[in-house]
Amino acid sequence: MRNEKEIAALVLAAGYSSRAPGFKPLLPLGGGTVIEATVRNLRCGGVADVTVVIGHHAAEMVPELNRLEVRYVLNKDYQKGMFSSVVAGVNSLSSQKEAFFLLPGDMPLVRSHTIRTLYKHYLCVKAKVIYPVFRKQRGHPPLISTQCCPAIACWTQPEGLRSLLALYEAQAYEVATADEGILMDIDSPEDYTMVSERFRHRKFPTRNECEALLAQLNVPEGVVRHSRLVSGVALTLAERLNQAGLRLDIGLVVAAGLLHDLAKGRAHHERLGARMLDTLGYRDVSAIVAVHRDIEFGERQMPDEAAVLFLADKLVQGDRIVSIDERFQGALEKFACNGKALPEVRQRLLNARAIGSAVERIMGKSLEQTLSEVRPLPVVCAANSKAACS
Repeated sequence: MRNEKEIAALVLAAGYSSRAPGFKPLLPLGGGTVIEATVRNLRCGGVADVTVVIGHHAAEMVPELNRLEVRYVLNKDYQKGMFSSVVAGVNSLSSQKEAFFLLPGDMPLVRSHTIRTLYKHYLCVKAKVIYPVFRKQRGHPPLISTQCCPAIACWTQPEGLRSLLALYEAQAYEVATADEGILMDIDSPEDYTMVSERFRHRKFPTRNECEALLAQLNVPEGVVRHSRLVSGVALTLAERLNQAGLRLDIGLVVAAGLLHDLAKGRAHHERLGARMLDTLGYRDVSAIVAVHRDIEFGERQMPDEAAVLFLADKLVQGDRIVSIDERFQGALEKFACNGKALPEVRQRLLNARAIGSAVERIMGKSLEQTLSEVRPLPVVCAANSKAACS
């Protein structure tokens, strides 16, 4: 992050965690703790100066924060509520800081790419407050100019920071993100279970995040419909293959299906789309998208997620499910006299047939039978602070 020394982050971890299944910052998460994941996301986003505000269970927090080599400040007034921690954190900031991220310590799903994106916009617009937005809903962490610090330090009105930041609404700026984690905190045992599950699968975007990314990139509706159907076909194939004994990652297959054509219409769209996803940190999805147009498949090879997506894409034409031969008929006719393109089309056809045969052999049923079981993906809607609508 350029000029990172001018940006700080305050992580609020001083509260009681009264509704959670334990003290939230120290709950186990992915081999570490919630606070560890929260701090790491900020650091991976380019923020070197991270301060954690502690209070309740401070004695237990100090060893963990020392292990993480992160600075902390004690809020002696933590009983007064979260805003007292905001004030304690703000009072600890160096006068050289231009702005600071403000993040509750129970939000370990915020992606590091979101942190970098907010900072890039801050450099351009110089707003007093920059909010991340997921599907039209503001989340955390806002990036707040230190010009607001004097007002924060002496603010006594109800609703704490919310009412204070309302004063700067005319100087606020919203940044659309495809990061559902900006809305997901831990307030209950159910929240903790959900966050833990999402954290295990953080290497690829959720269905809701995929839809947000497609909208953010203005992917044409026809391409979106095609991608949804390809994803549905890939989902059905992957589920049947898993029932037959394979161990495919269903979430990865669905995400790759939804995003495989996000750069459609541009030269080498599969490579471009893969690079875009790699930039977002979705390397597993990127690797699959990169080969969804051309893939090598050996005679004795077992289908993996990439092979399943390749086949699913070759079983969908536009927004219709078709046979492999029907899918390739138009291309074979179009390039019949093209000495360079025709062999490439034929090779894709051979690969699709080979994967299709392998899939049929493993499932013990024909592709035609399996495709009759495909159902449209359920419609998702904007998430609230806990989860996507069902």
